[in-house]
Amino acid sequence: MDLLGLYLFQIVFVALQEALSAGTDCMLAGDSCSSDETCSPRLRTLRQCVAGNGSMKLGPGARSQCANAVSALLSSPLRGCQCRRGMKKEKNCLSIYWSLHQSGIHGLNLVESYPYEAVQKGYDYVRLASITADSDVGMVAVNRCLDAAKACNVDDECQRLRTEYVSACIKASSRSGLCNKPKCHKALRRFFDRVPAEYTHRLLFCPCSDTACSERRRQTVVPGCSYEGEEKPSCLTQMRVCNADYVCRSRLAQFQYDCLPDEQSASGCKQGSHAACLIAYTGLIGCPVTPNYMDNSTSSVSPWCTCALSGNQKEECAQFLDFFTDNICLRNALLTFENAVDLTPTPGQTGQPSHVTSWPDNGTTPALVSMDTEENLMSPLIPTQATLNDRLWGDSTGPSSTQPKSAGPRSFESPMPLLIWGLLLLLLFCYDQ
Repeated sequence: MDLLGLYLFQIVFVALQEALSAGTDCMLAGDSCSSDETCSPRLRTLRQCVAGNGSMKLGPGARSQCANAVSALLSSPLRGCQCRRGMKKEKNCLSIYWSLHQSGIHGLNLVESYPYEAVQKGYDYVRLASITADSDVGMVAVNRCLDAAKACNVDDECQRLRTEYVSACIKASSRSGLCNKPKCHKALRRFFDRVPAEYTHRLLFCPCSDTACSERRRQTVVPGCSYEGEEKPSCLTQMRVCNADYVCRSRLAQFQYDCLPDEQSASGCKQGSHAACLIAYTGLIGCPVTPNYMDNSTSSVSPWCTCALSGNQKEECAQFLDFFTDNICLRNALLTFENAVDLTPTPGQTGQPSHVTSWPDNGTTPALVSMDTEENLMSPLIPTQATLNDRLWGDSTGPSSTQPKSAGPRSFESPMPLLIWGLLLLLLFCYDQ
């Protein structure tokens, strides 16, 4: 083998090591374990351990059996498996992850990280600032939230999924007269999981200098259905509901990690990334602890809950609520996005978080479209919701025949198996040389 062949061999070998060291999909890891005669019974035992009455079914030696199952599975592919936000069968994937990590309820606390893969691409704040500056030319007053809505409407997928969630959230049931909150939440998650941050974050975090703009921003998630209720429940109740749901628990864990405050850090974030914090924040929208702007006079955000009646758990409740209302990392991330000058690294971390406190794809932002008139896109669909629609859809002229086409559905499937095979073939070729 000549020097060039040896050099190529080394490059391919390192790349193959990195590919193989990447997190395993929990669905694949679970299938692999279930088909293995040694791993399968241990996985069944662990699932009984984390079930409500699983320990009783296992008998007197339950704790020992659970500990042995966990110890054995830590050396299996399940140990480092991960899921992707918005992937198909996301709940099934997360259930496999938490089967191992939920063992903390039996005193075997293995919550070392959140289950989601690190986001491989953030967004370019400087580019956003350039686009925003271009939209100012020749304009006396600028409404950033209106501009963000216009930008969304010229992207096929953003416009379609935004229409879907608004329709789901404002449609009242003929029987109760109320909206279908679970359906609304599901549509919101679909929007924020599938539409690139260049669009979603500009809609959700647009800077405002007047009450009308702030109210439009607050209405982005249709809070009358997705957020508010007749009375604020206890935050402790919301936490318990969230922890009982695989998706909510996972997204809360990601938020707790990526928005962990650090007074000593220049960014205010322990992890040093405002972009990662905002991506984690948007992951909570459409969950039981959905956050939103508290009013149209400030930029303060919070879930719809209170700690007023938390009794002797007031400190625990306040810790949860303060993570939203008194969090320097989240506050700086919101302000930095508004100023569009954040130069911190985008979320593409190679490592995974080392600890998370546990409480009981590639889009291109188009140039903004200048419009002289405003129409109500949703009026043909739901004519009885005119007032709310004006707040949400006063920007729209609807999709036009000349609008740019989006790149099609964003795939969440990993190309890792093909990558590994390609590297192996290249490795063999180099070796033969």
